[in-house]
Amino acid sequence: MAAIAVPETTRVFLLDIEGTTTPITFVKDILFPYIRENLEEYLSAHWEEDECKQDVHLLKKQAEEDLRQNKACHVHAVDQTVHTDEEKAIREVVESVLWQMAADRKSTALKQLQGHMWRAAYMTGRIRGEVYQDVVPAIRRWRREGLKVFIYSSGSVEAQKLLFGYSVEGDLLDLFDGHFDTNIGAKVESKSYENIAERIGCQPEQIMFLTDVTREAKAAEEAGVSVILVVRPGNMELTEEERSHYRVITSFSQLELSGNV
Repeated sequence: MAAIAVPETTRVFLLDIEGTTTPITFVKDILFPYIRENLEEYLSAHWEEDECKQDVHLLKKQAEEDLRQNKACHVHAVDQTVHTDEEKAIREVVESVLWQMAADRKSTALKQLQGHMWRAAYMTGRIRGEVYQDVVPAIRRWRREGLKVFIYSSGSVEAQKLLFGYSVEGDLLDLFDGHFDTNIGAKVESKSYENIAERIGCQPEQIMFLTDVTREAKAAEEAGVSVILVVRPGNMELTEEERSHYRVITSFSQLELSGNV
């Protein structure tokens, strides 16, 4: 694909992760299977630790709430009965977590436990964050030109920092000026991008947002942010209308800077 000129007003790059800096398959084929395959072992090893107890407590509250709303999974409600039947209690947690994952639930309880498991996996080298080869050279080039680079992902800031801090290319956290997650607002709401601009201390028009999701692109555009759609292997296909409306790249190397600072 041809080179695309970055608007001269641009001062900040705002980057999505999944499908933009990182293959979608990393989450689907590496992160989630890791949880399913190592959940029981992790719970057995950390069951008596305060952090694990808090995770299980949140899962128990989630199960109770599901019962009240008739969303109960087909297994027993979570019950942390330490010192009586630990193995049974662990099995109940495992069944609850696997059911939530199969149903594609996004509960805080589930995300918290997953985050703690991934942290342990990153820190012990069992998982390394994947980054497309064109990403790091491009970001280094942007930073040399004086532009700032931020991440905006639906994954928690902690999860973002783990992915880039323990990546296949080493610790990349120094490449970023900051991280945003959905605490700043949902990625499909234009107000979120206004909030980000305010937090960074710039105008929305000075931000260029790179994403593979057209609903996010639309929300950013409505806030006045410049948008580039990123097409990577495995990403959702764009319609002809979307391709004609948005500027589209397949590699960060296509973005050309000229007199941006």
